[in-house]
Amino acid sequence: MDFYTNHNKERHDPNSVRKMLEDTQLVWVRDPADGYIQGRITEIGSKEFEVTPIDRKFPKRTCHYDDIHSSCDGPQDHDDNCELMLLNEATFLDNLKTRYYKDKIYTYVANILIAVNPYREIKELYAPDTIKKYNGRSLGELPPHVFAIADKAIRDMRVYKLSQSIIVSGESGAGKTESTKYLLKYLCYSHDSAGPIETKILDANPVLEAFGNAKTTRNNNSSRFGKFIEVHYDGKCQVVGGYISHYLLEKSRICTQSAEERNYHVFYMLLAGAPQQLRDKLSLGKPDDYRYLSGCTQYFANAKTEQLIPGTQKSNSHQKKGPLKDPIIDDYQHFQNLDKALGRLGLSETDKMGIYTLVAAVLHLGNITFEEIPDDVRGGCQVSEASEQSMTITSGLLGVDETELRTALVSRVMQSKGGGFKGTVIMVPLKIYEANNARDALAKAIYSRLFDRIVALINQSIPFQASNFYIGVLDIAGFEYFTVNSFEQFCINYCNEKLQKFFNDNILKNEQELYKREGLNVPEITFTDNQDIIELIEAKANGIFTLLDEESKLPKPSPSHFTAEVHKSWANHYRLGLPRSSRLKAHRTLRDEEGFLVRHFAGAVCYNTEQFIEKNNDALHASLEGLVQECENPLLKQLFPSGSNTSVRGKLNFISVGSKFKTQLGELMEKLEQNGTNFIRCIKPNSKMVDRQFEGSLALAQLKCSGTISVLELMEHGFPSRVLFADLYSMYKSVLPPELVSLPARTFCEAMFQSLNLSAKDFKFGITKVFFRPGKFVEFDRIMRSDPENMLAIVAKVKKWLIRSRWVKSALGALCVIKLRNRIIFRNKCVLTAQRIARGFLARKQHRPRYQGIAKINKIRTNTLKTIEIANGLKLGRDEIVGGVNDIYRQIDDAINKIKQNPRITQREIDSMYTVVMANMNKLTVDLNTKLKEQQQAEEQERLRKIQEALEAERRAKEAEEQRLREEAENKRLKVEMETRRKLAEAQRLKQEEEDRRAALSLQAQLEKEAKDDAKYRQQLEQERRDHELALRLASESNGQVEDSPPVIRKSENVRAQQQALGKQKFDLSKWKYSELRDAINTSCDIELLEACRQEFHRRLKVYHAWKAKNRKRTTMDENERAPRSVMEAAFKQPPIVQPIQEIVAAQHRYFRIPFMRANAPDNTKRGLWYAHFDGQWIARQMELHADKPPILLVAGTDDMQMCELSLEETGLTRKRGAEILDHEFNREWERNGGQTL
Repeated sequence: MDFYTNHNKERHDPNSVRKMLEDTQLVWVRDPADGYIQGRITEIGSKEFEVTPIDRKFPKRTCHYDDIHSSCDGPQDHDDNCELMLLNEATFLDNLKTRYYKDKIYTYVANILIAVNPYREIKELYAPDTIKKYNGRSLGELPPHVFAIADKAIRDMRVYKLSQSIIVSGESGAGKTESTKYLLKYLCYSHDSAGPIETKILDANPVLEAFGNAKTTRNNNSSRFGKFIEVHYDGKCQVVGGYISHYLLEKSRICTQSAEERNYHVFYMLLAGAPQQLRDKLSLGKPDDYRYLSGCTQYFANAKTEQLIPGTQKSNSHQKKGPLKDPIIDDYQHFQNLDKALGRLGLSETDKMGIYTLVAAVLHLGNITFEEIPDDVRGGCQVSEASEQSMTITSGLLGVDETELRTALVSRVMQSKGGGFKGTVIMVPLKIYEANNARDALAKAIYSRLFDRIVALINQSIPFQASNFYIGVLDIAGFEYFTVNSFEQFCINYCNEKLQKFFNDNILKNEQELYKREGLNVPEITFTDNQDIIELIEAKANGIFTLLDEESKLPKPSPSHFTAEVHKSWANHYRLGLPRSSRLKAHRTLRDEEGFLVRHFAGAVCYNTEQFIEKNNDALHASLEGLVQECENPLLKQLFPSGSNTSVRGKLNFISVGSKFKTQLGELMEKLEQNGTNFIRCIKPNSKMVDRQFEGSLALAQLKCSGTISVLELMEHGFPSRVLFADLYSMYKSVLPPELVSLPARTFCEAMFQSLNLSAKDFKFGITKVFFRPGKFVEFDRIMRSDPENMLAIVAKVKKWLIRSRWVKSALGALCVIKLRNRIIFRNKCVLTAQRIARGFLARKQHRPRYQGIAKINKIRTNTLKTIEIANGLKLGRDEIVGGVNDIYRQIDDAINKIKQNPRITQREIDSMYTVVMANMNKLTVDLNTKLKEQQQAEEQERLRKIQEALEAERRAKEAEEQRLREEAENKRLKVEMETRRKLAEAQRLKQEEEDRRAALSLQAQLEKEAKDDAKYRQQLEQERRDHELALRLASESNGQVEDSPPVIRKSENVRAQQQALGKQKFDLSKWKYSELRDAINTSCDIELLEACRQEFHRRLKVYHAWKAKNRKRTTMDENERAPRSVMEAAFKQPPIVQPIQEIVAAQHRYFRIPFMRANAPDNTKRGLWYAHFDGQWIARQMELHADKPPILLVAGTDDMQMCELSLEETGLTRKRGAEILDHEFNREWERNGGQTL
């Protein structure tokens, strides 16, 4: 009968599971809005856990255990997220949120800085005193700060003699530009007051922001270009100059913007802040007057500067809605700052006027419109009458003839191959849309080359003659996604893919490879490799950039043909899809030939390819380029030097924007790979760009996309600080006394760490380097650079440690030799003892029947003495009796001699001789009794009675002894049968293992393929989640709709469903609650249902305990072991095998006993005993006995969470020799220790 149904008093209480789960620790559960919320597990389902949130405003939910993480006790506030008691993405997010609301916007993940944009000024956060405070301080010594990363870069450059790079990354609006400004501020002000060079480097920022930054829907000061600013140092680590490289200015913004976005800041700054005399000279009006400012026309201003802007310069929208507000941007004030910065960079008033003139010329150029010529049969166009004034102003500002400009805008020059030395020149009229494109192309070319010129002027103002090292700060546009994504977003996202690949290789891949090379036992961390996306974009044979360049070289390039070629070349690539596969409904309206979808590391982005070809080729046609080359404007003439006409190269030789950017990016990556690298991850806390608001889901998505979560997982076991033994020795050689200078580098490190009492968990020795946990190298450095008195104490400790370590090594060597000698002697004694016992056993086994037979026959001789005594009392027949006795004596002697002389005599022969002698003795006794009957009847009867009583007592004793021997033999037989069963099972297991080993070779390829498929599936699942989150964010910004895709079934669920289908299971228990399974186990009479419930019940227990083990605290030992470690390890090592469905039979009860010791027990603790009673395959009773602790008795039905959840087969107990015991042995100990009798 099933153990669970035997006794009503041990049945499961329906409320016990619920109470037990409610008393467990807090957990974090996934939430679509807040990222994670706190709750408690209230039910264990077949595939998911039911969680009740602590905050009652959230509904109860069921989640897969991968979306549930343990929670720390109480709120957390740690400078370094690696210091969290529980390291997971939920506690990481909670720590960021807690610190954000305390205005602690900076946090570390090991050596990576996390910066959350506060969207407001925080008092004294970047003050000069703060710069001085961080000067020369090690990372982790002070609270996290962008200054700490800058100081670390300076110190690493000085110590390692290697140039450094600081990569500032994040989404648009995350604060990259501001972080870059403060980094440069520290690099220039950290050691001394800023000199002329440092001042010019800092002045470059407002200039670059004015010409390269603009307001977008996600950021009021968004950098629309990338820059790598190098601060160069000499051998004394003094700033000697700088250099700025820029990448991919967004040219399309010059001509068009969306309703909520603005053009580049410089246009609005010039209109709002320029003196009236300058505005009159440049014929400038208000933003409403210009087509190139068609988006948002409001200025950024505060209450003071709003009064300084003339009303005639304000747009209608500005007058109705008022100015835009931002704590950093002010168009009026920033123009004054721009003008002063240009002056400090060395530009004269004439140079500044030339820059302002070209900026104004771009605005007026955009107001030139075109109309059809009614009488022109060739379909040409002309400048409209309404824009004649703009034409005049533009030509005057550009310094070109008005007629030539008009002609160049409405027609283009073509040159035939024949007809003279240079061929015949043909003027081809342009249609209206072609003229508009030519005008916009000219505006883009002027502004982009002006921007290049400004960057070149900045570099000329901060030259360096000789540079030993430099620190480069990379600020480039973050990952971008809009409702309409074009060529600019494609290039920006490609750049972010390359940077993410660099981050993966530099932080994750190379870090783990270093741990392996140095022999550090650090678990391997898996991460998504985006190399396949990069190959999709930049492959030489059929990458998207290559296909775009090939399309641009065709006589009649077509966006639809280009898109079709992309889909054809990468038809089966997972990362490339059709627009209709997008989650956003607005993208699904695109036809297949109008765009494509790329699944980036941060999420899927749908690109519209309509303008890809046009934006990839930024060359002007010959007439316009020749016009500006011959202009009278000196600055414009420098921007378009003669002899650089790109139109004469032809389509086959032109250098596209994409290939140019790819080359620039390759050079940048080479620099980064050669330098030491520091990372700053900027996080955008909310999409509304307001302060004191934290959107958990948005922050979590950014942390995942940036790879920071993977770094957190790696740093849980990793050692971010490391240094070579020789370098560490060299760092402190100058402050060491002669006694320590002579030590080898590794011996010095070992001696110093041991003598300073540093915890062994805080550092680890590799083969060539010593590794430190986060922040621990700071403690070591502080101690080593302390005052001389402390150094004397350290030296004394080192000497003491060296003497002690050498003595200990000598003593341990002597002890090892002594132990080896004693072990050899002990083993010899054991061998002799084993031989002696074995030989004695064999001798006794051979001769036992003989000496037992002699002893039995000799007992007859004793009886004959009594017969002689009786015969002495006879008056008649005495001699006859004595003669009979003597005959018996002879028979006894003959039998004994025969037994002694024949070593091979059998037990049967001895028994037959004994029977013959005993029969003669009995006959003699009968004769004696007959003779004495008449003479001494009464006396003889009494004497015979006594003899019979003695014989009866002997018989009873003999029977008792035989009964005891039979019981011992029976117990021995049962144990022999158990051992035989164990050996048979062991033999079957070994046979099965041998068969599995032979089959493993043929199955290895299949298993590897399944593992790869599973890993690919998990990546796709995570990619689907990111795509959905990205689509939701974009839909919330654009008021669009997101169409849900069919829910993705986890692979484990598919496998389980297949197993159920193959096994033809009768019962579907997937929707049963945990408590319902226990009730069915206690009450059901259906044997099949009972067995199915027990299997599902224990399967869920395994899932729950596996989740608890994965989310346990780092400092908590295995205090609540449910079974001995050997049992759990056996189950862990055993490969999962799908058991065939067998016929359910009556459960067999088996009992086991093994010794064990808890993992956290002291070294001198005696081993205890662990007892287990299995009812079939599942445990029914469990008992732990310790010498110094009270016994622990557990019964299924009430103590399931503390009991072993493994099946009998998984525990491996049946394969342990001597582990199985008899039922009465288990029950005896159970009752002795207070267990209730069953």
